[in-house]
Amino acid sequence: MLTLLIVACFLFGLAIGSFLNVVIYRVPRHQSIVSPRSACPNCATPIRERDNIPVVSWIILHRKCRTCRELISIRYPLIELACAALFAGAAARLGYNWDLPAFLIFLASLLALSAIDVELLVLPKVIIYPSLIAITALLIVAAGVTNDWHRLLIAALCAVGWFVLFFIINFASPHALGFGDVRLAPILGLGLGWLGIRFVILGFFAANLVGAIIGLALIAAKKMSREQPIPYGVFLAIGAGIALYAGPEILAPFRTFG
Repeated sequence: MLTLLIVACFLFGLAIGSFLNVVIYRVPRHQSIVSPRSACPNCATPIRERDNIPVVSWIILHRKCRTCRELISIRYPLIELACAALFAGAAARLGYNWDLPAFLIFLASLLALSAIDVELLVLPKVIIYPSLIAITALLIVAAGVTNDWHRLLIAALCAVGWFVLFFIINFASPHALGFGDVRLAPILGLGLGWLGIRFVILGFFAANLVGAIIGLALIAAKKMSREQPIPYGVFLAIGAGIALYAGPEILAPFRTFG
């Protein structure tokens, strides 16, 4: 039953979102994501198990640390809810298919990287490389079970193609595209390439369209200058999300093109 899968993925997404909050905070600070246990950033008091329930604890505690009463950032429940929504959406779109686990990691990694990119304008390779390996391994499993090796080949070629394209852009204009985006490109090419070449193209154009619209809006509102760097990884993630969740409907009129 699809509804059961969607609910299960939503709840699983809440739990993974809680873990992503740890990743988002600690990885840029070069801290272990395994130990010590989560603690309040203000008073350093370890968070109790009952206070570590995704979203629910934040509401029960009235957005404050139980010990020092410092406000807890709304970012934490937002990341948890975003991850839950992304996982539920992937379940609704992909259903009971062997490629679903790969796309859950795909989405979780993009969410974590986007949050870090917005805050610090970096895309840590310690997140990108393990994610790429995990997604590749799970897609190999999916291809092996379904005997759909052609699909895996297309995904691999798209991953290489995106890396080469982004590498060339970075080489030609390092200020226009950071190398973190070059490292991210194979993940996007692999995930979207598994869905089809048209999804890769859609993801790329959607990313740049959204980036252009938001960038021009911020410049017009004088919230940023033309020379100011933008978190391009965020727009790449948004483009990938558009391709995954809305791609079949957007691409339906162009079905004859691949």
